[in-house]
Amino acid sequence: MPLMIRFMLTRLATGFAIGCAVGFVVWQNGFLSSSYTAGELENCLAQGLFIYFFASTISMGYLATALLLESE
Repeated sequence: MPLMIRFMLTRLATGFAIGCAVGFVVWQNGFLSSSYTAGELENCLAQGLFIYFFASTISMGYLATALLLESE
């Protein structure tokens, strides 16, 4: 695999993992209300979409920062 593709996939995957963890923590600490019911489909879908969009944003930022700081 060419080095640039490996570099990009590694940084995207790392950023996505960081974003998933942070998105989960933000959802659990910031968006729960007293009327939250854990089994509703809408709540599970909303949480999954929030974590996915948060993680995809963080992964693109992580890749852009890594490309900016890479000096070869």
